[in-house]
Amino acid sequence: MRAAGRAVRARLRDRIAASDPGLLRLTAGLRTVGAIALTLAVLSLLGADVHLLVAGAMAAMVATFAIREKQLGAQAVTLALGLPVALASVSLGALLNTRVVVGDAFFVVLIFCAVYGRRFGDRGTALGLIGFQVYFLSLFVGATVDALPELCGAMALAFCSSALMRFAIVPATPAGVLLRLRLAFRARLAQLVSAQLELLDAPADEMDKALEAVREGTARLHETAMMIQGRLEEGTPDESAARLVQRRIADAEVAAERLGLLLLTARTAERADTLTLHLPGAPAPSLAGPRMPDEAGATLRRDLRALHALVLKAGSGDTGAGLAHVRNRLLGYRDEENLPPASAALQDVFRGIGECARAVLGLRIALDGPQDESDDSPATARSREELDAEDAAIDGGEEAAQEEQTGLRRPTTRAAVQVAVGSSLAIIGGELLSTQRWYWAVLTCWIVFLNTASTGEILVKGYRRLLGTVFGVVAGIVLAGLVGKHTWPAFVLVLVLIFAMFYSAPLSYTLMSFFVTAMLGLLYTLLHTYSLDVLLLRIEETALGAACGVVAAALVLPVRTDRRTNELLETVLERLAEVTEAAVGQLSGGPADELLDRARDLDQALADLRAATQPLIHPVTPLRTRRHTARYVVALLETCAYHARTLAATAELLPTHPSIAADPRLRGAAGRTVRNIEAIAARVADEHAGARVETGPSIASLLGSDGGTPRYGRITDRVLRHLERLDEAVVGLARPLDVPVAAPKG
Repeated sequence: MRAAGRAVRARLRDRIAASDPGLLRLTAGLRTVGAIALTLAVLSLLGADVHLLVAGAMAAMVATFAIREKQLGAQAVTLALGLPVALASVSLGALLNTRVVVGDAFFVVLIFCAVYGRRFGDRGTALGLIGFQVYFLSLFVGATVDALPELCGAMALAFCSSALMRFAIVPATPAGVLLRLRLAFRARLAQLVSAQLELLDAPADEMDKALEAVREGTARLHETAMMIQGRLEEGTPDESAARLVQRRIADAEVAAERLGLLLLTARTAERADTLTLHLPGAPAPSLAGPRMPDEAGATLRRDLRALHALVLKAGSGDTGAGLAHVRNRLLGYRDEENLPPASAALQDVFRGIGECARAVLGLRIALDGPQDESDDSPATARSREELDAEDAAIDGGEEAAQEEQTGLRRPTTRAAVQVAVGSSLAIIGGELLSTQRWYWAVLTCWIVFLNTASTGEILVKGYRRLLGTVFGVVAGIVLAGLVGKHTWPAFVLVLVLIFAMFYSAPLSYTLMSFFVTAMLGLLYTLLHTYSLDVLLLRIEETALGAACGVVAAALVLPVRTDRRTNELLETVLERLAEVTEAAVGQLSGGPADELLDRARDLDQALADLRAATQPLIHPVTPLRTRRHTARYVVALLETCAYHARTLAATAELLPTHPSIAADPRLRGAAGRTVRNIEAIAARVADEHAGARVETGPSIASLLGSDGGTPRYGRITDRVLRHLERLDEAVVGLARPLDVPVAAPKG
């Protein structure tokens, strides 16, 4: 029974870790709800009225979610600075509440300063957010000068409650967050292997569904890897340890993605296109047969299940003989003599399983330290030696400083001007709709500018907020009717909705807006100002604020979605060329380069582009051709990034891996690919540029390969595969981006 209970708890832990990497959403929700509950409890014991309870609850919420630094010391400093900012803001709100013109003018100046403060990093962003939200709070509760002492006391209590929750009750150190992210990576890796196992046996009519599950699992694994990379510096003791973890995470991600491609190839009649794994909705290739050959298929299923178990147990502390036996068997597939009799495509899958097992072993050593080696087979011992040699060769490097934009070109300055203009329009329009609750339009205008950088992004965010608000109004009506005038049940529901708001925020902005609006319906009930007209006015003010934000973004220093995506696309192509050229240079025998950092920069640039294209691929976008083109281009770039990432990971094995040797011929063979990437980047930067994409003989023929190279004995064959796929994907980018393709010479 105890063993069964532990297994259930382990599965539940893995599910939670995979659904909420690092438990970041859960931590944010618990901290915020805890700070609000603690504030309400103390204020109620002091006999505070409902207005003060609402003000304290909102202040506790702001003081908690505004702080974004990763280090606890920096969080404490920002929270300490935030209190005087909040006190000044609520005091000015109370003083200027009755002075319409002066108050509105100050509000616009405050909004400008709050947005401009983002240029000073997380602390500037947090202090600006606190200043704006607390001023809004003073308008919401109708703060007066006479009530200032009580309000300031509630603010101080709210900040103290937030500090207690953050530093004592629900602490989250960088090392602790990184540890939970590692568990999430393992859990998502195990989920991806499960999806690949389902792909192995999926019938023809369910192949598309199984392939979509593999796509989603691959994307979720990559998302977690990016989150880990963003927290390595703060969560590891030194730079060398950070680079070691980064390397092992990259190895595991590449090995898992490659295994999925090999499985797809084994199921289909011909070698699967890598793009199939990256293009959402792309149909699965035609199947070679209904099922795997019985004997080889049974062995493959057994080994995929074993790999799944190996991934899950890698972080459990299990070092039993059974685990060692499984690990030894899977690592044995890295040697040709241990491969089972099967077709070439199936043997590739077994090799892929062996490489995944090696990546899991490296991940376990990097994260958990040295392991018991008494049960190692010769293949496992050799893998350990390779990993130890690679670990010893890893060293830190310095990142190049990026050029900073100035003046109105600086994004924070431009956004501050835009939101100030939009807020001015929102104040004017909001006053026409309601002289009492005009501030809702300003709040919406402010919010649609947060974390957006183009007119299209602002339009989509405004649409999502309006949609969530409409449904939230309906929920607010229902909840207000259920709760009535019962204060504490209403506050309990408010806490539940706040937790749901923070837990869902990274997943869906529409859902977050829904919970916010439903919560506001309850707050209006508590303040005895609830009515159907008030909630309908909320919709009108939200629509007005979103419209003002879009108008300001479109007319004042506009950044068109096409322009922003082109700039980001150019950055991705530059990073892709850098990674490819550096990796091929090292594979050709050139000096070692900071390939891990370059690959990380490529992944981050691609993530930025993917986010910026959301307005283009949103379902409400009327230009369907452009939507399909944007999705196709991003998928092609993800394919290119996968091959470049794999080349970089392979190149870093050169100094230490005994079975890999550099090949000087690779530099010349890959030159065309790099030139094509640069040509496409030049064309994106200037549509009148005369750059053309070259085509010609395959990379293998340029290398002079006669096809007799051992498939996995040396580096040449594996690198050739990735270079050829990268070359094909780069040429494929030419058509959707309207880049001319030169005819082959000769």
